[in-house]
Parts: sequence; structure tokens; C-alpha cells
Amino acid sequence: PPVSGPDPGSGVTGTAVPNGTAAPAATPGRPAAPDGSATWTAVVTADRAYFDAVVAAGGPDAADLEFPGYCPERRFRLAGPEMRIGRRSVSRGLQPEIDLTGPPADTGVSHLHAVLLAQPDGDWAIVDPGSANGTKLNDQDLSIGVRTPLHDGDEICLGAWTKLTIQSA
Repeated sequence: PPVSGPDPGSGVTGTAVPNGTAAPAATPGRPAAPDGSATWTAVVTADRAYFDAVVAAGGPDAADLEFPGYCPERRFRLAGPEMRIGRRSVSRGLQPEIDLTGPPADTGVSHLHAVLLAQPDGDWAIVDPGSANGTKLNDQDLSIGVRTPLHDGDEICLGAWTKLTIQSA
């Protein structure tokens, strides 16, 4: 079950810079990164099934949504105390570590959509700080402001067609 996380405004918007604390030991069976922690990656793809479900659910913009003709896979190594997921905004000063600005652009992704938080044991958790369109973890809606642990193979869906698959290796 999810455990209570920080308020959307309490420390969730910092930058992903190593905090200088000792790295936790790797989990048995998982290779360690050079600093001794497990290596976690977010793999970003376009998910047709999720897109179809979003369109079928309706909504004011559903008829205008288009699935991208081409969306290359992108990989982001998770590092530092947090990784913000969203779309860059110069006017708001937002430079998310997992920048989904595009192309192709999934306009259903908020500028600050979700945050991945490093845990003391080397694992990661996710929190939705209040995105406009919500976040799904393994087909379940996340509650705003609730820190939820992540596991190898978890799928995070957001926007109209964006899927992040969490991998621990």
C-alpha cells in the first residue's frame, strides 16, 4: 500500500543533484552502479493501448488527440534524490530531468507531471504533485501527493499516450 508522501509543495520541485550521502548497497541479484546502488532506468515509449483507452474515455479534447506516427524510445538513468517528469517551460523555469517536451509532443503531459523520489534503500517511489490529467501506475490512478513505491517492470502512464517502464538492473 502507498505510504504518505510529501506535500506537493514541500521539496518535490528541487533539482536532481547528488546529496552527498552514502549510497545504499545494491539489492541482491541486481548489478550495482559505480556508486554501489542499483541502476534504475525509465524507458519512455508511446503506448497505443493506453492512447485508445484515453480516447474512449472521452473528455473535452479526446476527438483532437492523435497517436504519433513515430516516437523513438528514450531512456533516462535515474540518479540523484529526485527525477521530475514533465515538459520544459522556459516561462516557469521548469527543466524536468525526464523531459517529455518532444517531438512528438504529448500535450496531455503537465509541465510538472510526476516526481520519482530516491528511497534510502536504493529503490524509487513516485508522487503526482497535482498534474492536470492524472498519472496511472500499472493501470491504477495515483492519488495526488501520495508517495508510492516502484518496482522493476512497473508501468507509469500519463498524458494521452506516454508510458514509462521502470527497470532495475
